[in-house]
Amino acid sequence: MSEIVPPEVRPKPAVPAKPSHVVPPTSIPPAPLQGSGAGGQGSGGGSTLLGYVGIDTIIEQMRKKTMKTGFDFNIMVVGQSGLGKSTMVNTLFKSQVSRRSSGWSRDEKIPKTVEIKSVSHVIEEGGVKMKLTVIDTPGFGDQINNENCWEPISKYINEQYEKFLKEEVNIARKKRIPDTRVHCCLYFISPTGHSLRQLDIEFMKHLSRTVNIIPVIAKADTLTPEEKTEFKQRVRKELEVCGIEFYPQKEFDEDQEDKADNDKIREAMPFAVVGSDKEYQVNCKRVLGRKTAWGIVEVENPNHCEFSQLRDFLIRSHLQDLKEVTHNIHYETYRAKRLNDNGGLHPISTSNSTQESNL
Repeated sequence: MSEIVPPEVRPKPAVPAKPSHVVPPTSIPPAPLQGSGAGGQGSGGGSTLLGYVGIDTIIEQMRKKTMKTGFDFNIMVVGQSGLGKSTMVNTLFKSQVSRRSSGWSRDEKIPKTVEIKSVSHVIEEGGVKMKLTVIDTPGFGDQINNENCWEPISKYINEQYEKFLKEEVNIARKKRIPDTRVHCCLYFISPTGHSLRQLDIEFMKHLSRTVNIIPVIAKADTLTPEEKTEFKQRVRKELEVCGIEFYPQKEFDEDQEDKADNDKIREAMPFAVVGSDKEYQVNCKRVLGRKTAWGIVEVENPNHCEFSQLRDFLIRSHLQDLKEVTHNIHYETYRAKRLNDNGGLHPISTSNSTQESNL
């Protein structure tokens, strides 16, 4: 009878200890990994890999990389002269970022046609750098005959898409393509209290499929609370009747949570705002406001205007989404149309490549 040989007993692999310098977030514990690795029971067994891997550090890695590269944000302001477009942009970012700060004076004559002027600034806050480009459109709506005055603006927006597309299809393209595409267009509505002008409707109708349009009612302190509420309802109704979609569009809602948040924003739009870059003393504190014969209109007071809602929506909650919608929706629509019309962009050929192909 042969001897019974006991099975070989292999030592269990040592579980790697968690590094002392890595601390996982306390609010969200690392999820257990299901897999068929060593010591597991295969994909069907649902085994748990013991020990700390470090997947929760991915967010920190992304944050550091993003902090190094910084952000680009390009905002366009459109509306008649005298509606406070430059002041509003300065108030939004609490910096002198409008074209007026780059040498523009009130003595300049109104241009005969719409001109596009842009100025870029690097804003840093809390270690985060953002290259902000403000695109202004002086001359829009200031003429007696404003027929097709939106065409220069539409041409400028498409030129930025074309510039990005050409960089993207280059054989030896840049590691980081400069992004000059318009991420957001603030359209200033005159506070008439009656209805939208035909020019307002035609502009938003032509450009709502090309760029993210956010309508705002300028100089809302000229309206009473009742007039403001009624005017906002009338504007929303006219936009709906004319089939004009403003940002955030309903079809871009990703889930029910997004839909609930965006529905509240859509019900509050267009935001009735007041802009000012002057400070006044109110109740022993300095506030941004506009001084009138009846008192001081506080810009950041939600009881006086909706500026704080616009700022929170534009910068604190939806800035990244504005960039993503621009890239994934508007730019992709332009890109697909451009490639279909031309049968595809042909690669750039040089004399050297031609000689090599003939060998």
